[in-house]
Amino acid sequence: MVDARAYPLQVRRLSEDEGGRVMASVPDLPGCMGDGKTESAAIKDARAAIVSWVEAAEKFGDPIPEPNRLEGYSGKFVTRIPRSLHMMLADMARREGVSLNQFVLTKLAEAAGEKQAGA
Repeated sequence: MVDARAYPLQVRRLSEDEGGRVMASVPDLPGCMGDGKTESAAIKDARAAIVSWVEAAEKFGDPIPEPNRLEGYSGKFVTRIPRSLHMMLADMARREGVSLNQFVLTKLAEAAGEKQAGA
């Protein structure tokens, strides 16, 4: 059985014109993606889609790409920002009821998803 967690995901919130949901795509598996009302729901749906994608590929004898390796990326980096920006981001996170780390992660993921989608 495939380890669906081995495949990295790209998660982005869709615009209201696109339905306003969250999409999680699997770059290593063409056409494989999931969606949901929340990021966690989209990720769960994408993990199930990975299993289905691999099962279909096995059934038809299609090649199954190996997951892209994330070795060398700890998921942590440090950056310096102006104190005024730090305060503004912290206030925005507080208003949304999330931690500053979660807020910044969401905004970075959204921006990266838009950039990759060509928006």
